Amino acid sequence: MPLNSYPTTVTKETLEMKVQAARNKLYVDVGFWGGLTPDNAHNSSALTELLDAGALGLKSFMCPSGINDFPMTDENDIKASLPVLAMYKRPILVHSEVPQPSEEQEFSLEQRRKYSTYLNTRPATWEREAVSKLVNLASDTIVGGSAEGAHIHIVHLSDSGETLNLIKEAKVRGFKLSVETCPHYLSFSVENIPDGDTRFKCAPPLRSEENRKKLWNALINGDIDFLSSDHSPAPPELKLLEAGDFLGAWGGISSLQLVLPITWTHAKENGVPLEVISKWWSSMPAKFANLQNKGSIEVGKDADFVVWDPETSFDVNEDFQIFHKHKITPYSGSRLFGRVIATFVRGQMVYHEGHHALSPCGRPILASVTENSVGHHFI
Repeated sequence: MPLNSYPTTVTKETLEMKVQAARNKLYVDVGFWGGLTPDNAHNSSALTELLDAGALGLKSFMCPSGINDFPMTDENDIKASLPVLAMYKRPILVHSEVPQPSEEQEFSLEQRRKYSTYLNTRPATWEREAVSKLVNLASDTIVGGSAEGAHIHIVHLSDSGETLNLIKEAKVRGFKLSVETCPHYLSFSVENIPDGDTRFKCAPPLRSEENRKKLWNALINGDIDFLSSDHSPAPPELKLLEAGDFLGAWGGISSLQLVLPITWTHAKENGVPLEVISKWWSSMPAKFANLQNKGSIEVGKDADFVVWDPETSFDVNEDFQIFHKHKITPYSGSRLFGRVIATFVRGQMVYHEGHHALSPCGRPILASVTENSVGHHFI
């Protein structure tokens, strides 16, 4: 992602800097997204250079990102980027929340320790307003439209109500619009979050149990296209664990290591077979990002796969080995199914039974442009 790094990846030069910094340090193959901000959104030359340098697409926020040098965009900024993205047939990923006017309120520490207080400051209307604006923009992506070839993607959907209905209607009308959700929105609901447990804070917020069940139905029915982790770890001091202050804590959930067993555990309860999970986590994301050599086990494609035991359960407790830099996760205390035994990247084993490869074999994946199509190359 283009932020939570310094400098943010919003120019050709900063993308090249990030790719250079990643050399010989990657244990898996990694693609890079460029950032869309008000500073480059109306500069087609700057966006062209960023995409020419290999960005898989662009990412923007319609609300404050939490990073000062990655300011939020509005619909005019996003609209300005679509003709350039259309030429490259690459997507824009949008954090889809638009803050709504509200009265200033003072909250006591007791109130700040309740997840419901945080949830009420970030209601579903934020998502609905953002997606409504994006649907209007996506009308230009239809065949024959002024932005035909562009693709608007809504990241980490939380609201299964009016927001999701807007997305479904746009798809029926042929707009180039897609959406993802994340394991935490499918696993947790506000009714079960303990006071002060800021490990559960994320944006958009977790919502009701009824909302969680509706998200599962939408995913199973194909209204939600695929899954992503939205992995956002933070040092303990940023999560304000001692104070338990949901309004002041960093918003982000750490889960990357666990996404397969998390999904499988809940999928079993919903009667979803492994082949569908592979679609949600592998083939659909690869297709979305135009990664032609990724996403499925087929002759001629990269031999990327996981060896795992779907029947074995394990507890995420103090004895469980978490490989994330920061060990804080709301999944602590959970019992999950599906133990990862080994992981392969292009046929090379990079993980086995708690041990990683001694040297990194991963490569940066950069988008490349040929005369008639978009491809990807390793460097």
